[in-house]
Amino acid sequence: MKNIPVIIILAAAANVALAIPPVDPARLDEVQQRGSQVMPFALDKTLHIFTKSASGGVQQVVAKNAGDAEQIGLIRQHLIHLAAGFARGDFSGPRRIHGDDMPGVQALSAAAGQVAYQYRELPNGAEIEYQTAEPALVEAIHAYFEAQLSDHARHAMPGGHVQHHDHPRP
Repeated sequence: MKNIPVIIILAAAANVALAIPPVDPARLDEVQQRGSQVMPFALDKTLHIFTKSASGGVQQVVAKNAGDAEQIGLIRQHLIHLAAGFARGDFSGPRRIHGDDMPGVQALSAAAGQVAYQYRELPNGAEIEYQTAEPALVEAIHAYFEAQLSDHARHAMPGGHVQHHDHPRP
């Protein structure tokens, strides 16, 4: 009788695991191929970290080898270009990699000026902080991050909670 709660918990966990579809390896290969045509750095030498926050989130790309100056330079070049484009509503890079139906992209493209995209250098790469006071756009950012995590599953991971950057815009 003491094992019944454990069995129930395990059964529930198994059902949850089955409800989450695995990422299709063919999709990962396709995204990686297109990504190599859009992103100047080597995916296998970098890690992409997406951290959600109450006002948006932070996208980081870092070199796996902190001494890899070439990859760090390429990461910075790419992210500063992305941040400037995103501020204008230009999500053509992510669209070329992930497709026009990528979650969050249409809403973010239409919201130029309503989301702040702040680029910052990191010792081993760079980051873009996404901030907005609009709840629907926060949801779009989170959906965009989830799609990134799914499509770049081999090279991406969710981050922890953002506190030091989490300052909602007026």
